[in-house]
Amino acid sequence: MGAYRADDDYDYLFKVVLIGDSGVGKSNLLSRFTRNEFSLESKSTIGVEFATRSIRVDDNVVKAQIWDTAGQERYSILPHCMQIIAILYRAITSAYYRGAVGALLVYDVTRHVTFENVERWLKELRDHTDSNIVIMLVGNKADLRHLRAVSTEDAKAFAERESTFFMETSALESMNVENAFTEVLTQIYRVVSRKALDVGDDPAALPKGQTINVGAKDDVSAMKKVGCCSA
Repeated sequence: MGAYRADDDYDYLFKVVLIGDSGVGKSNLLSRFTRNEFSLESKSTIGVEFATRSIRVDDNVVKAQIWDTAGQERYSILPHCMQIIAILYRAITSAYYRGAVGALLVYDVTRHVTFENVERWLKELRDHTDSNIVIMLVGNKADLRHLRAVSTEDAKAFAERESTFFMETSALESMNVENAFTEVLTQIYRVVSRKALDVGDDPAALPKGQTINVGAKDDVSAMKKVGCCSA
């Protein structure tokens, strides 16, 4: 891929979220992609974590801001009297998804219940994001072949029905981790490029040198427009 420019020098910034039940390996997918690290110690994510990494797509530097948060416990049933907690939960959920233009929806191929919950995660994702969001269904822990509980065929069929991308990965063996993230970022780039072309045909479009947000006004994902004389 070659050397990159300074960390804050990029052409596109895309927010990507990791979602799925606890223990499916979201944090290890994140650390494998951004730092090429893997931890055998399984511990639940507390709060929200994010990391960044830049890749090159065509002749542009794409910087991914990847967000990771807790999984299954977010579906715990709240007592009706705990309205404040429910309001707080909705606010946190909304903030987590705000501005996301890509998502990796992760399940564990050895735990069928995590695949069953994918449908709920997908609904929550689509309820809080733009219809153009790029979604990759990811079956993680594919290295545990003798423990497999979810067939590749079932996952492919689900992905086809829901019009998402699909890939099986192993954060432990670093299998397809790079491919999964790169494919999502490349597909986002394609969507944004098409939007940019549409804007370019508009005589009332913003002048060069301004930043155009992709989606809502609070969207962290953005495209930097540079003038013809910029470096």
